[in-house]
Amino acid sequence: MPTHAELRAFPLVGPRPTTLIESVRLSEHLGTEVVLATETFQWTGSFKFRAAYHVATHVTHPAIIAGSSGNFGQAMALACRLTGKRCTIVMPQRSARVKIDAVRGYGATVDLIDTRVMRREARVTELAAENPDAYVASAYDDPLVIAGNASLGYELATSNATVEHPFDAILVPIGGGGLASGVITGLKASGDRTPVWAAEPAAANDFVLSLAAGHIIAQDTEPDTIADGARTRSVGGHNWAILQHGVAGAIPVPEAAIVDAVRLLFGLANLKAEPTGALALAALLAGPERFRHRRVCCVVSGGNVDPALYCELVGAAPR
Repeated sequence: MPTHAELRAFPLVGPRPTTLIESVRLSEHLGTEVVLATETFQWTGSFKFRAAYHVATHVTHPAIIAGSSGNFGQAMALACRLTGKRCTIVMPQRSARVKIDAVRGYGATVDLIDTRVMRREARVTELAAENPDAYVASAYDDPLVIAGNASLGYELATSNATVEHPFDAILVPIGGGGLASGVITGLKASGDRTPVWAAEPAAANDFVLSLAAGHIIAQDTEPDTIADGARTRSVGGHNWAILQHGVAGAIPVPEAAIVDAVRLLFGLANLKAEPTGALALAALLAGPERFRHRRVCCVVSGGNVDPALYCELVGAAPR
């Protein structure tokens, strides 16, 4: 968590730039030149701060209400604290305890729900009716969110423009689509045509199905995947408008590959990632032939994971 001195200075700084890591051991293991664009060192430990800070600094409402499994909640809680706004985050009861505690630690009110009984969106709607002065922020389906996440696309485009061998592909985790649509938006605005692939848990494959059908397909219930940041029922409408023709494709990732990716990031790149954050690398593991001998950027979207779960994951035997 940022120190008091950092909090005072932060409004003048904005989101931290992403960290690019080239791991020789990881690349040799995969037979692919891998560059990690990790957001684990971003404020609040994930890319979500890019979006949350952009929202909080661009709306005039004195309060913000949002639903989140954890990362957007933490980011919005800090963004509201920095901008002097009240913040309420609706979270599933099964969210990682470390994420619930962090949201509260940044000063937000946490409203826990059983997602088997009530959807996050329904509870957010209830709270919005009780608080008409609040802005309802989607973690992904909001033009302000997309614009905030586009900053990562700008940074990757800048990197491409300054190196001899630019990326052949960029792999991005996808749940609701806020990060992927933001990265595509930033790249396009920069004139960068690098193909962007979406990495999605096979257990939450609504986007894979949507691309095949040509329209948004939603899961009936919140999907059950270890990648909690991808437990969305569908991508958002604003995101779909960008993603439908903006992605090169979507790769469904088995749960076992997600676990292996978390373990490999720790063992070969010395990087702690949460399961959702490891989705891009997991996509390489699930379909290595597609990217063999290419230069691939894997976006590691965050590193907020329950300590006990993380110990279990990194101690898992290779599959």
